[in-house]
Amino acid sequence: LIPSARLQPICRHPLAICGTHTGSETKNRRTLTPAPRPSGTSDPYVKFKIGGKEVFKSKTIFKNLNPVWDERVSLLVETLREPLYVKVFDYDFGFQDDFMGSAQVHLESLEHQRILDLTLDLGDPQYPDQDLGTIDLGITLSPKDGDIRETTMLTGKSWKRSMSRPLHPPPWCPPIPDLSMRLSDVHKKSQLWRGIVNIGLIEGRRLKAMDDNGQSDPYVRFRMGHQKYKSKVLAKCLNPQWREQFDFHLYEEQGGYIDITVWDRDQGRRDDFMGRCTIDLSTLARERTHKLDLPLEDGAGVLVLLVTLTATSAVSISDLSVNALDNPYERHQIAQRYGLMRSLINLKDVGMVQVKVLRAEGLMAADVTGKSDPFCVVELSNDRLQTQTVYKNLSPEWNKVFTFNIKDIHSVLEVTVYDEDRDRSADFLGKVVIPLLNIQNGVRKAYALKSKELTGPTKGVIFLEIDVIFNAIKASIRTINPIEQKYIEGESKMSKQLLLQNFNRVRRCVMVLINAGCFINSCFQWDSPQRSICAFVLYVLVVWNFEIYMIPLVLLLPLVWNYLLIASGKDTRQDQAVEDLLQDVDDDFDKDDKDSERKGFMDKLYAIQDVCVSVQNALGEVASYGERIKNTFNWTVPFVSWLVVVALGVACILLYYIPLRYMLLAWGVNKFTKKLRSPYSIDNNELLDLLSRVPSDVQLVSDA
Repeated sequence: LIPSARLQPICRHPLAICGTHTGSETKNRRTLTPAPRPSGTSDPYVKFKIGGKEVFKSKTIFKNLNPVWDERVSLLVETLREPLYVKVFDYDFGFQDDFMGSAQVHLESLEHQRILDLTLDLGDPQYPDQDLGTIDLGITLSPKDGDIRETTMLTGKSWKRSMSRPLHPPPWCPPIPDLSMRLSDVHKKSQLWRGIVNIGLIEGRRLKAMDDNGQSDPYVRFRMGHQKYKSKVLAKCLNPQWREQFDFHLYEEQGGYIDITVWDRDQGRRDDFMGRCTIDLSTLARERTHKLDLPLEDGAGVLVLLVTLTATSAVSISDLSVNALDNPYERHQIAQRYGLMRSLINLKDVGMVQVKVLRAEGLMAADVTGKSDPFCVVELSNDRLQTQTVYKNLSPEWNKVFTFNIKDIHSVLEVTVYDEDRDRSADFLGKVVIPLLNIQNGVRKAYALKSKELTGPTKGVIFLEIDVIFNAIKASIRTINPIEQKYIEGESKMSKQLLLQNFNRVRRCVMVLINAGCFINSCFQWDSPQRSICAFVLYVLVVWNFEIYMIPLVLLLPLVWNYLLIASGKDTRQDQAVEDLLQDVDDDFDKDDKDSERKGFMDKLYAIQDVCVSVQNALGEVASYGERIKNTFNWTVPFVSWLVVVALGVACILLYYIPLRYMLLAWGVNKFTKKLRSPYSIDNNELLDLLSRVPSDVQLVSDA
């Protein structure tokens, strides 16, 4: 049999990092050198790589140059020719982690069924003479057992032995259990979470002043494994009140660690570090809320958090032959769980969605061989599961069933197909985005894959069958609560196409308001006598008979009208808007493709100059009117301010003695008859004319 590797140390053997002797007090102990942090300590963690792919990452040990890990991991080794790379990094939250050294283990040199205690010297290829310490680990190489091809590495408490002879576990160690879990089960277990950590960021107290004005602009970053969250920035305060709430997924049975750092936002330069703290979830009881007052290390102040750990069994992975909704009894039980009679029980559990990822056809060839190694990733908000990889295939069959818990019925199901690469990150092959409310239950459909920006199709289709079961009352309550933020968001970058697209979107919205204003003004100007007469009669009737209940009734009218248009199939405005948007994108990309070769840097700048000028002028107008209103009440121009005082006083007296209904009727009659009484008069807005006499802040500076 061609052996695979089973990396497994003797019982509770440590993964400990050591270095050169530092004196008699540290005899038989060593330190990592150098320490990347100025404080003389590091936050080390270890990565294992085989064939260029990361296969394991240890937990982080904070502020320790002699860390000890107690972890177990199973690794699959396809060939013994690939060495096992061991790399040590210093965790640096918010920035790129620092490299602390690496070593490698040649698996071909290991004896089968022998437990070896290895001491590896850490080094840096760029500085081969520098001493970076050593790393100790125990390894056992075993042949495959039947169809099970997996590896196991256990890291525990340190004990040293000579490498010159075979090592055997001491008598006090319990026997190593026979691992009978298949790799597919290990793959499934690594994706499923054991619970949810609900975190409420309440406030900060007595934070450190970082700015020259004695204040700070603090925000908080949270990290638990690959999950991240960033709070909003509160300007100029040392006792901020955030009042934010979010969830993390708990993947470890015994808990985990949440790293928290506080930063001061600085414009134009690097943000200042204000302190850090850590939450050990293993010390917190489940199914209850804990109020934590966490003092900040390396800084000053306290963070106040509310942390709740809850168990969940709402996510699962299964084969196509085993799924809950195909069983009538289980489907009935799930439907009862989300029935109307249980609408007020566990309001966060809105429903469940089952996704059958069947197969794909006609995928893009990503490898030089004309094939791909596709796998599929299914995401719902912050929940993420993936299929196995089908190697060298452009029409893969996965036949997997994923089940997710629905927290928000307005969430979007994202299905992305990637090509697996051993020596670099996965290549994107296509993506499908499906709103949960648009899903037809139990219908097997072929979805055309789209580009990463979802602006156009790419090669290939994917076959899915989706079922959604939810409680309408819970979904309605959730709709009026804050939307869940994604932990991992793509970094925003400057894009000419995106800038033009957003400008056109805003312009279309503004044009709707301008057209509506022009229509109303045409009624006042009697451009069409029939239309102006109808508008005048309608205005008089509405004002004379107006009651407060008519406001929601008026808002209902366009909803009912548009619904009737959609039901009759006559509404094409939404499709036209989407087509206009896609046309703008296509035009931008086509123009960019045609002109990219002959346009220089300055030409590309001129291409967006009109957009920037329009945005600049619009922002200037909005800011000017805001500043003019402020300066009116600040008595910047006393004459205008006295005029406003007189006008407001007269308005107060008139409204006290004359009902508002009569005032509106008088104003409407004046507006409708003004053109008839004075055909050559210039139309104006008295309020805007008044504000135009008040200088803005820019004009005040220039006048001074």
